[in-house]
Amino acid sequence: MAMTLITTNTSSNVASSSFTSSIDSTYKLYIFKFYDVNPATDGAAFRFNGSIDGGSNYNVTKTTTYFAASNNEADTSSELSYETSYDLAQSTAYKQLIRDIGNGGDESGAGTLWLFNPSNTVYVKHFYSVTNDYYYGNYSMSAYTSGFFNTTDNIDAIDFKMSSGNMDAVIKMYGVG
Repeated sequence: MAMTLITTNTSSNVASSSFTSSIDSTYKLYIFKFYDVNPATDGAAFRFNGSIDGGSNYNVTKTTTYFAASNNEADTSSELSYETSYDLAQSTAYKQLIRDIGNGGDESGAGTLWLFNPSNTVYVKHFYSVTNDYYYGNYSMSAYTSGFFNTTDNIDAIDFKMSSGNMDAVIKMYGVG
């Protein structure tokens, strides 16, 4: 199956980057690729949420999990950890994809989010993400998150934003199938 580029959001110093059209029954899989995510606020987290009303509200209930692997620049500290503090349990909050991104010119984050069958009206909507960033404490960090939107309504819009402040980012949305 081929990936079809649907749209690209190139953002500079914005509060959020939203995809409010073209998430429909055309594809069973939507892939969001994000590049050069750089927060204005040092140590901010990159997050996302879904909408069932075309982007008027981003508050879909979800259950998620999160784990990360990290290694510092000096190669003196590394870790693989399941991080329960970043899990959501039946929450409408934004889901963190990348935590603690540095805001320097040599610091940023990148990754991919897969959203499965968002227009299905029988089952919940599953997603997962793999990311890497330059953690503000001089670490390379890879994060893995997964979960589901606990709704049988259509997920028809997705919003990305930082936990604090504005951001620069390039986010591309693809359809597969």
